[in-house]
Amino acid sequence: MSLKEKIFAPKFFDCLKGYNSGVFTADLMAGIVVGIVAIPLAIAFGIASGVGPAEGLITAIIAGFFIAVLGGSKVQIGGPTGAFIVIVYGIIQQHGLAGLMIATIMAGVILVLLGVFKLGNIIKFVPYPVTVGFTAGIALTIFSTQMNDFFGLGIENVPADFVHKWICYFEKFRDNIRDNNCNWWAFGVAAVSLLIIIFSPKISKKVPGSLVAIIIATIAVYFIKDHVDNTGIKTIGDLYEMPAGFPAPRFPDFALAEGQTWLSVIQNLFPAAFTIAMLGAIESLLSAIVADGVIGDKHNSNTELIGQGVANIVVPFFGGIPATGAIARTMTNINNGGKTPVAGVIHCVILTLVLLFLGDLVKLIPMPCLAAVLVMVSYNMSGWKTFVSLSKNPKSDFSVLLTTFFLTVIFDLTIAIEIGLLLALVLFLRRTNESSVVRVFGKEIDPSDNTDLQLHEEKLVVPDGVGVYEIDGPYFFGVATKFDDVMSAVAETPKVRIIRMRKVPFIDSTGMHNLSELCQQSHKAGIQVILSGVNNHVHATLHKAGVDKIIGEEYICANINIALEKAAEYVKNN
Repeated sequence: MSLKEKIFAPKFFDCLKGYNSGVFTADLMAGIVVGIVAIPLAIAFGIASGVGPAEGLITAIIAGFFIAVLGGSKVQIGGPTGAFIVIVYGIIQQHGLAGLMIATIMAGVILVLLGVFKLGNIIKFVPYPVTVGFTAGIALTIFSTQMNDFFGLGIENVPADFVHKWICYFEKFRDNIRDNNCNWWAFGVAAVSLLIIIFSPKISKKVPGSLVAIIIATIAVYFIKDHVDNTGIKTIGDLYEMPAGFPAPRFPDFALAEGQTWLSVIQNLFPAAFTIAMLGAIESLLSAIVADGVIGDKHNSNTELIGQGVANIVVPFFGGIPATGAIARTMTNINNGGKTPVAGVIHCVILTLVLLFLGDLVKLIPMPCLAAVLVMVSYNMSGWKTFVSLSKNPKSDFSVLLTTFFLTVIFDLTIAIEIGLLLALVLFLRRTNESSVVRVFGKEIDPSDNTDLQLHEEKLVVPDGVGVYEIDGPYFFGVATKFDDVMSAVAETPKVRIIRMRKVPFIDSTGMHNLSELCQQSHKAGIQVILSGVNNHVHATLHKAGVDKIIGEEYICANINIALEKAAEYVKNN
């Protein structure tokens, strides 16, 4: 297999080989169902992100198409997701729609580069507490953004940050109760919609509860408005325009401010673009992994990232927002018989028909009903059971989770991911440092102690004038100081220092520098250093750094037996 095939091998084209009418029938039914499921979600995510219903549908259509055709999973369904709502809304507030377009394109380029450089396993390096923390934080943030529409508060300019948003809500609640001005119609629509979403799966799981709620709520509100004046129930058509056709591609209309350059624009948008890319990578690869477990297949993670990247590069030119693989829609595709990426393409066709021919009906959807849909989405995203179970884990892990969670809610996702990863890295280094032990041996070495000893029944005796030390664990910058402390704590200066490295899997540059300094200082002091039990990888690293020349290749021994013989011979001759 060529390098190009390993990096980029879309499943779509592989699945077309041997494709038949039976598989197409299964894909057709699954694609229709997923398309129906995606309608309310795409519309709701578009509105919650600060753009509009049409932009949500366009994102699901274009990004969904490229993710299906160019992705590395057979059953992945792509489109806008709840995870992007917070970051997209924040970018629009700070940089406008043009800034969002540029940031999304930049994120797409980052995703393509991640795939090209074979970083498809990136998800393995994101600690689980960080993922749970920012996902739960996003869920709470989405929930908080829907209170205005859910209760029909009618606040025109809701504050962007979490704390002031809820202060504004409570002040409005207080004023409405005091003035007897509560919008019970809007709240009733939202509450009934939420109940329908919750309980409809108990009747039938074939039709999504969100779609049932939207149909019932839309019909009910249409007739209520005909018979009741001033209900205060806002619909999509009251707030947004639906396009008459499919939008033509356009370039970002970004006007540079005085003294601003494109380089400075890219620098300002890079943190947001990086966050979008990381979120897209994490969510899409998580979705693909979950799908693999269900269908018994293995996705190509690098191809998946490239497909996601291309989708995010293209979709902004049509006014869309960031997109990624969606776990809920992907599972819907699998559960309804989807076999190949053709189902994802059919789901895009269904959404295109809705955009082109059902725009007038989409305008009638009540905003409180969409708020109920997103409240349910936020509940499903929250993973509160996982949150609770992780509270029983080590306090350090739970502290990372809580930190990421609160930073996501109170500040923003970019800061949360950066600091969450930093904390996780610090904890990892601390644990690695704690797991690495430096020991000093006495006058005897027990051969039964899981060693690199040759078979002996009796204990090995350490000759006079010889000190034996052992490093148990990675020899990296965290252990270098610990090793120095142990060496300096030994009162008697030996003629030979044997350093057992049988349990050192790797050595980094700091450890190498520390070892080189020790060897040089020992040489100046007339002390011979002997290394014992060095594995091939560490041996090669020592050779590259020239340590073998400092101490002599003959003093890098395969096991402690040989090292003790060399030490005894050196002491005798010196």
